[in-house]
Amino acid sequence: MTSLIKTPGAAVSTSSRGTYTYIAAYSAVLYTVLLIAPVIAGKLITQFALTPVQVGALFSLELGAFSLATVPAYLWLNRVNLRTATYVFTTIVIAGNVVSGLLDDFGLLMATRVVTSLAAGSITVIILTLSGKTANPSRAFGVFVVCQLAMGALILAVFPALFSQAPVSAIYWTLAGLDVLCLLVVNGIDGNALRQSIPRDHTRARVPAVRFALGLAAVLLFYVALSGVWSFIAQISAGAGIDLSSSSLVLSLATVAGIVSALTATILGDTPQRKLYLIAGYAVMSISVTLLFGTPGLARFAMAAVIFKFAWTFILPYLLSTLADLSGGGHIMNTTNLMIGAGFAIGPVVSGALIQSAGGAFTGMLMLGVVGVLTSLVCILTAQRKVVHA
Repeated sequence: MTSLIKTPGAAVSTSSRGTYTYIAAYSAVLYTVLLIAPVIAGKLITQFALTPVQVGALFSLELGAFSLATVPAYLWLNRVNLRTATYVFTTIVIAGNVVSGLLDDFGLLMATRVVTSLAAGSITVIILTLSGKTANPSRAFGVFVVCQLAMGALILAVFPALFSQAPVSAIYWTLAGLDVLCLLVVNGIDGNALRQSIPRDHTRARVPAVRFALGLAAVLLFYVALSGVWSFIAQISAGAGIDLSSSSLVLSLATVAGIVSALTATILGDTPQRKLYLIAGYAVMSISVTLLFGTPGLARFAMAAVIFKFAWTFILPYLLSTLADLSGGGHIMNTTNLMIGAGFAIGPVVSGALIQSAGGAFTGMLMLGVVGVLTSLVCILTAQRKVVHA
């Protein structure tokens, strides 16, 4: 007689598959609006007669709202059904994109984009937290990174040509259509995953608050370093006399390398070698930044850019899964979303100030990158140290 009792392993496997699908779909679609910023920017300038400052303010507000969604999530994340929350937030995102395509007033557009980004950021909080609750967090975070990169590559290849003659409304309405498709995967997650009273590990370690702080600092410094360097990598190329076509080819190859490394981390998943992988990834990332010092030729620049992107996307899943282990996937992953946004905001500003103060030289900015990467490594290794179990 066939047993009708499901094994725990099967339940976890089924739940994880649904969660992975949810993570894949939403991480690819929600980050699209940030990835197509260059495509939207030109059309907004033309349609609304905007200045570059106004366009920059719009995207800064969107990114800021995306990150600040973390704050209200402290109140609702562990109290609501995640399926219901996702349906509500996705509906807001869909409506926001539809309305954005209808507006002809820039002030109203900014307000609409902020509300839309708050809803999208709220779903991202769910993604990050659920990733830490899967049977294999490193793999889940790998899926999170891979799908963003793959969508980014697709956008760079298809969107400019597809929407070259279309108004900005066509882009926003396309995003709304993609958001509708995401609704098909919502039932794959456990809506009560964060409301369950029984911990997944009854012998869970007691982690001192300083470990949480170090883990969050590692993420913040990592993003400050990578965004600071990556934001100006094209300028480094131009300063070294490398022509635009060669530089663009190198950056395209770097994107491919990033996808390959994120896929590698996804396939490897959680492993006893995670600490070793982190050390190796951080070391390689530091080396790639040092290759940019001076006036790199095309070969050295290509090597630095490809290695930098490869290391960055290989490190990230293991960095995030380390934080998930510290908290069991709780509010620390919510706070991580804020650290990511803060790092993205701080890095380019500080790097730009260093470049300007040095009269256009990149030495100070690159030194900040190396120090940020190495300090992030020290923080995450310290946070990983063994703790006493209850």
